[in-house]
Amino acid sequence: MNIAAFFDIDGTIYREALITELFKKLITHEIIHGSAWYNDVQPAFNAWDRRQGEYDDYLSRMVEIFKEAIVGISHEHIDLIAKRVIEQKGDRVYQFTRGEIERHKKEGHKVIAISGSPYELVREMAARHGFDDFRGTIYKTDEHGKYTGEVVPMWDGVSKKKAMLELAEQYDLDLSQCWSYGDTNGDLTMFENTGYP
Repeated sequence: MNIAAFFDIDGTIYREALITELFKKLITHEIIHGSAWYNDVQPAFNAWDRRQGEYDDYLSRMVEIFKEAIVGISHEHIDLIAKRVIEQKGDRVYQFTRGEIERHKKEGHKVIAISGSPYELVREMAARHGFDDFRGTIYKTDEHGKYTGEVVPMWDGVSKKKAMLELAEQYDLDLSQCWSYGDTNGDLTMFENTGYP
C-alpha cells in the first residue's frame, strides 16, 4: 500500500484564498463589476479583518458573486485567467508547507491537493507545485463549455473526506500512514469516521 499527504491550499499552502485573486482578475477583465467588491465583499472582509465578522461570510459572498458572474462564460476564458493568477501568485506560499510538500516527495509519498477553490485554480496550483493529483470545487459547464451556475463543492469537511476516500481507493493508500494538512477543522478532520487514526 502507498502513503499520501493531503494538503488543503487556501490558508495552508497559499497565504490567502486563491479565489480572491481570481475574483480581482475578473474585475480587471470586466466580468465582475468593481462595485461587487466594494459594496458586497469588502465590508465582509473588513468585518473579518477586525475580528467582528466571520471569514466564511466573506468567502461565501465572494463565491456567490463569482458563481453568478461566470454563468454563460466559456471555461476557456476562466482557464486562461486561472493560469495567469497562478503564474503571478502561485509561489506566494508558506515556507512550512512548501517544505512539507518537498519532504513527502523525497520520502516517495503521493502529494494530493484537496481544496475548496475552483477546480481551474487548484489544477494550476497542483501542476506548479508538482502534486500527483488534486480535487477542487467544480463549477459545471454545459455541452458548449459554458458555465451553468451549478456547483459541486469541495469546501466542506464532508466533501473533502469523500474525495480523500476515493483517492485512497484509486491509489491503494494506507490511510493509517497518511498525512493531512489544513488550517480549519474541515481540513483536519478528513480522517474522522474512516476507521483510521
